[in-house]
Amino acid sequence: MISRAQLRRYIEQGFAPLACAFSTGSDSTFTLRIYEPQSGRVDLVVTGIDPRLLETEADVLAMIEELRYELRSNSISLVHLSGTLPGPL
Repeated sequence: MISRAQLRRYIEQGFAPLACAFSTGSDSTFTLRIYEPQSGRVDLVVTGIDPRLLETEADVLAMIEELRYELRSNSISLVHLSGTLPGPL
């Protein structure tokens, strides 16, 4: 099993240059908040992450990739909601 310190380091590296904030719930799950450090704008909040399910580095990297996809999806939605069209692909 990966230690909490290692888990935190993997996640922080996986989302750099964005910043990450972690809080632990009473049930030992944690909440991850991913935000832009200069403005403080929160880009993604994930609750109920169970560290017991993240036993290997591959498990953590798969979660990071899934959350990156979620982050990209949210960014696209925000662009469309603001009325701004995205640039050329």
